[in-house]
Amino acid sequence: MTPTRRHFLAGSAALAATPAFGATPDYASKRPALADRRFTSPAVERELARVSKQIADPKLRWMFGNCYPNTLDTTVKMGTADGQPDAFVITGDINALWLRDSSAQVTPYLHLVKDDPRLGELFRGLIARQARSILIDPYANAFMQDPAAKTDLSWSLKDQTEMKPGVAERKWEIDSLCYPMRLAHGYWQATRDPRPFDKTWAAAARASVRTFREQQRKDGRGPYSFLRTSNRNTEMMPLEGWGNPMRPVRLIVSGFRPSDDACQYPFLIPSNLFAVTALREMARVASEAAHDDALASDATALAAEVEAALKQWGTMRLRDGREVWAFEVDGFGNALFMDDANVPSLSGLGYLGCVAPDDALWRRTEAAAWSEANPYFFCGTAGEGIGGPHVGLGQIWPMSLIVRALSTTDAGVIRTCLKTLRDTDAGTGFMHETFDMNDPAKWTRHWFAWANGLFGELIVRLARTNPAILKEAL
Repeated sequence: MTPTRRHFLAGSAALAATPAFGATPDYASKRPALADRRFTSPAVERELARVSKQIADPKLRWMFGNCYPNTLDTTVKMGTADGQPDAFVITGDINALWLRDSSAQVTPYLHLVKDDPRLGELFRGLIARQARSILIDPYANAFMQDPAAKTDLSWSLKDQTEMKPGVAERKWEIDSLCYPMRLAHGYWQATRDPRPFDKTWAAAARASVRTFREQQRKDGRGPYSFLRTSNRNTEMMPLEGWGNPMRPVRLIVSGFRPSDDACQYPFLIPSNLFAVTALREMARVASEAAHDDALASDATALAAEVEAALKQWGTMRLRDGREVWAFEVDGFGNALFMDDANVPSLSGLGYLGCVAPDDALWRRTEAAAWSEANPYFFCGTAGEGIGGPHVGLGQIWPMSLIVRALSTTDAGVIRTCLKTLRDTDAGTGFMHETFDMNDPAKWTRHWFAWANGLFGELIVRLARTNPAILKEAL
């Protein structure tokens, strides 16, 4: 198996076995010693203490204590660039910054940024780092800390694509540009601080819009292609690296999914829906913070164009006649229904704000994704959830359970998700990439900060919206 960013495992086998729960009966903290933490925030520590007091279940409380600060404890590398804060946030067990992961990793702290100037520096530093990275190459998904360095990721060394200094991996994924837009909007909404939204940020935003337009492929196939030497067909784009056939219908082509797996059909619908939302969020920042009405107008126009195309081309009917959002389409009338645990996903559209929580089309789609209509929905003795082709069949991603709990007000569903998350950590106290649907002692990735942070985000939200659940014994 060719290694990829999501195949850094706890052991040398494809699925690492660990002792069953019980190895830490005293629930001792798994956080690094204070002196070894990469970043500390008094506001986050206060929030950790406040929410922990509301959690009755001792194991769930312990896991929250380990997971919520994990990004700050272990992945943040602060510095300066041109006299301004610079934040390089690695994904965990891979020493590189993913635009998607880094944005998602800090999102659980957004509501605290006004109360902690140092936390504000982290956000400003990450927004600036992401902008500079996008200007290196808007088609790249992951970057090196040193912008002059060549990739040191073993699986990327011989990729047949235009690898530039500073790029760690160059898989074109729509969501890689959407997440920085979402982060910028979240920071602006939380702080009304215009400092990050300078000329560099605006240039990166323009590069993002330009790249989306290039990948609508109205006038040819565009500048991006990707091939990799691998025994896994999901590691490269078909047809000499340009992707399977598509017809230009104003949707945006994505070479890869947020799982870093190649798309089957070029128009990935969850990512196109995310692009509509993110472009409109970025337009608000451009107008209100950067006072760049031309950029805002361009982003808004593209969002409207893609939205209209989604209404025409983005849905399909299942065998039982239900109309749902497709996972991928090609513009010729072919469509694929499945869902993948990585966000944006069909089941994660409510969490991302791409649809209203009670939107009927999305609720039908989510229900189908959590059923046998989805070939990557797995149900075993350890629980049920959504996986994906990246790790393989029968492997449930905790991320899918977290997103489901974040997307519902049904207390019964939330309890079930929490209980499964609690009982499938194999005693480690952290979220993993995946666990075996019948044996949670088999899992992948010992250090996956995005999943840890997302779990913390869920618990913090429940403390605000449904504290009674946290006060129950699961």
